[in-house]
Amino acid sequence: MKIKAFAGVAALALAGTIAAGSAQARDQIQIVGSSTVFPFATAVAEQFGQKTDYKTPVVESTGSGGGIKLFCEGVGENTPDITNASRRMKEKELVTCQEAGVTPVEVTIGFDGIVMANSVQGPDMDLTLDQIFLALAKQVPVDGKLVANPYQNWSDIDPSLPAEKIEVLGPPPTSGTRDAFEELAMEAGCEAVPGAAEAGLEGDLCTEIREDGAYVEAGENDNLIVQKLAANPAAFGIFGFSFLDQNADKVKGADIAGIAPTFDAIADGSYPVSRSLYFYIKKEHVGVIPGIEEYLAEFTNEDTWGDMGYLTDKGLIPLAADKREAVASSAKEMTPLQF
Repeated sequence: MKIKAFAGVAALALAGTIAAGSAQARDQIQIVGSSTVFPFATAVAEQFGQKTDYKTPVVESTGSGGGIKLFCEGVGENTPDITNASRRMKEKELVTCQEAGVTPVEVTIGFDGIVMANSVQGPDMDLTLDQIFLALAKQVPVDGKLVANPYQNWSDIDPSLPAEKIEVLGPPPTSGTRDAFEELAMEAGCEAVPGAAEAGLEGDLCTEIREDGAYVEAGENDNLIVQKLAANPAAFGIFGFSFLDQNADKVKGADIAGIAPTFDAIADGSYPVSRSLYFYIKKEHVGVIPGIEEYLAEFTNEDTWGDMGYLTDKGLIPLAADKREAVASSAKEMTPLQF
């Protein structure tokens, strides 16, 4: 994809403004974005601050969509240097970045699974993707027609499921976890529902989440969802595997299509609701805001994101060794993101 000429001129002008001193007033890396990637980025930031003479980066959890929006606003000390994302930057977002003079450099850091979790005191669940869709969709097919979701209890969907009210706490539309869940669980589940296509249920209709109270937007704080699940054994929550892994004494993950959300099942792709995780570097800030390249080096160090790296203790599922090498090489060269 070619950057428009005026965008290139704007980028040079903005970069020149930074070089002249405005961004040099800031000597601390600013990172925004995904709540799922937040604990990984925070761990790296802390190690970076301890190992180097640079200040520990400021990491904020704004959600993937919110972080990318802030990141793409332009170049300068009032804009973030890095944004974390639990789904890949969209092509239209890249265009927005480019038109604002921003060149994103993509770094894929590993894998994560999206879990449907409940309290350890709650029932064990094994859900199929079509059951998840029927529980959470705004519209479902009934007798060949699309109707507002009538299912109130899990047992309304399948008598083998608990006779408990459907109550799911999940991320808002700005979240990359929400985007990935809609694609990997809702769309796939929609396709598996008998009569869905015949009733006209396809495309964007498959990703519409019900708004009658069965699904509760619980914000970008996954730790808060964990706390609410611990207090309410009948409720379920949607978040990344890392939060399940870090809170195994409080919550447990439902099996999906007979596959438990485990490190190995996500790594080998057998767990159905798995996705890649990313962060994006603002190329125009490299060499201007101190420490960005060094932060990248810490994140892509084998002792950090490798098979035995400290991020695995936080729940990150590493990329394969050859993939890690390729990603690290491309990032070090500051290769711009392209579609």
